[in-house]
Formats: sequence, structure tokens, C-alpha cells
Amino acid sequence: METIKLIQNNKIVKNAIIVFFGTVLLTISAKVKIPFYPVPMTMQTFVVIFLGMCFGYKLGLATVALYLIEGIVGIPVFSNSPEKGVGMIYFTGPTMGYLLGFIIAVYVAGKFNFNKNYLLNFIKIVFSVLPIYVLGLIWLGVSIGWDKPIFELGAKPFLLAELFKIFLLVIISTKINFLKKFI
Repeated sequence: METIKLIQNNKIVKNAIIVFFGTVLLTISAKVKIPFYPVPMTMQTFVVIFLGMCFGYKLGLATVALYLIEGIVGIPVFSNSPEKGVGMIYFTGPTMGYLLGFIIAVYVAGKFNFNKNYLLNFIKIVFSVLPIYVLGLIWLGVSIGWDKPIFELGAKPFLLAELFKIFLLVIISTKINFLKKFI
């Protein structure tokens, strides 16, 4: 009986460490801007999908939820914080839809099984990324007005970079089962 409790406690500690380091990875991916055309690229969406693929939907959700909570309480984990605000002020700004889309995206990516089929993995990853842009564009329309060119502002500049990240994830996706052994 004591051994079972010890194993359960070790699993809880291990999962907490995994989630914490996942939030650190998400924060780093938000802060590092890679020069790309037409706008600089962060690796946030890449890391969100990667976390879902590696951690599964439960730990992936816990990681993204903790990341969002960190940002909401004022820790400058988001891409343009603290420069453009922190906490709820930043969270409820124009990017809130994208941030909320992370939750669905990590869940969807965590539910998929990735295998050696590149085309199928590509489709699964595109399907995983879609909620980020759908919720992002909806919230952007609500926050700045539907009379503005929402798609041109909130998606079009990022599509080339997103395609690059999706291709990287497709390459990695065939090795995900190997990576999952360490988590």
C-alpha cells in the first residue's frame, strides 16, 4: 500500500515538473521572434501543437491552462508582454481569441495518434492549428470591429510562417512515439 502511494506521489511530481517546463517552453516560444516575411514569427503555435503531440491531451491542457493563468495573473509570459501590458489587460486584448484557441488546439493535437504517414499527420496538424485561427479571428472581429479586414490583419500575414511550422511538426510527428517514452 505504501509503495502504491509513493508511485502515485512520484507520478504527480513528475507531471507537475513536465507541466512547469512546458509553460517555460511556451514562454520562450512567445518571446523569441524570428525574422520572417511579412511579420516576425514566434514559435508559440508550434509549441502548443508539439506539447499536445508529446504530452497528450491531459498534460497538454494542464500546461496551456497554467500558461494562460500565469499570463492572466500578471506574469509576462505572453508574446508582447510587458511591452503591451500584462495580466487581464493584455489577455482580453485583440489576441485573446488566439490564446483561447491554444486550449482547443492542444486538446485536439493530444487526442490524435501520429504515425509514419506524413500526409495524414499533415492533415491532423492543420486540423489542430485551425481552432487557434478561428477563435483568434472571431475575437479580433469582436474587439476591433467587423468592418475591418479581419482576415488580412489576423491570419494572412501569419500563413506562410504557420505553414513552415506545420511542416516542421510533420517531420517531427513521425518520431513522436519515441519522444512520448520519456514523458
